[in-house]
Amino acid sequence: MTDPFDTHRNLLFAVAYRILGSAADAEDAVQDAWIRWSAADRAEVADPKAYLARIVTNESLARLRDAQRRREVYAGPWLPEPILTDSPADPDSVSMAMLVVLETLSPLERAIFVLREVFDFSHAEIAAAVDRSEESVRQAAHRAREHVTARRPRFTATRAQQREVTDRFFAAATGGDVNALMELLSPEVTLWTDGGGKVRQALRPVVGAEVVAAWFASLGTATYQGVAPADMRAEPAEINGLPGMIFSGPGRVIATITLDISPDGRVLAIHNVANPDKLGAIAKGDHYRV
Repeated sequence: MTDPFDTHRNLLFAVAYRILGSAADAEDAVQDAWIRWSAADRAEVADPKAYLARIVTNESLARLRDAQRRREVYAGPWLPEPILTDSPADPDSVSMAMLVVLETLSPLERAIFVLREVFDFSHAEIAAAVDRSEESVRQAAHRAREHVTARRPRFTATRAQQREVTDRFFAAATGGDVNALMELLSPEVTLWTDGGGKVRQALRPVVGAEVVAAWFASLGTATYQGVAPADMRAEPAEINGLPGMIFSGPGRVIATITLDISPDGRVLAIHNVANPDKLGAIAKGDHYRV
């Protein structure tokens, strides 16, 4: 018979990744869940799925609280660790934009939101997972849902629109076409760049179509992280559930870029991850089912 842990492994990673925003930390949380599951008395486990979800949630919460202390001194904007995905059923729930919003919740609210809104666990199951009363879970779920809704309206652009705008954006950026970029960018577009102090990036969000267009138009003419334009390779990929782009130089991944696109085809936000510590999952080429 298939071990319940193997049956639910993808679910456990998906929960841990949304709570933590880090593929490496999520993998560690799943591994620790496996160790505890291996030592458990299976005869006492009535619902393996709920039991495993409780373990991985608590492992993730412990890591998240520690990670948030480190993020208080992080150099520049903090962005989630990007991953390659295989067309998740709900792409928005794992998008860079959504994970950034989830970062503004308390650890407990984040875990409750993920379990309730993304994976449809009952309030009773969540209460058991986070060791809170069912009523307190209901209240926290309501607060978290209102908070997320206010900052992240549901995405309504179609996948075809996302792919089309992404392709046009990167054609304009790599071709240095400022006018084409200006047509695609929302006037209030925001560029978030995460170098983590390891590579040179903007330490504050870059806001406004003109300055963002100029920033990207220079990609095709300037050396970036020691890689000349002629040696830079850009290829499309599905990153965190949505079309994105991977930039590579000789022997290494340099950065990923994903776009937050409005239903009318304008780019609202750009998430650029260049911290080499966050590109391991992309460099390995592993695809995740989340």
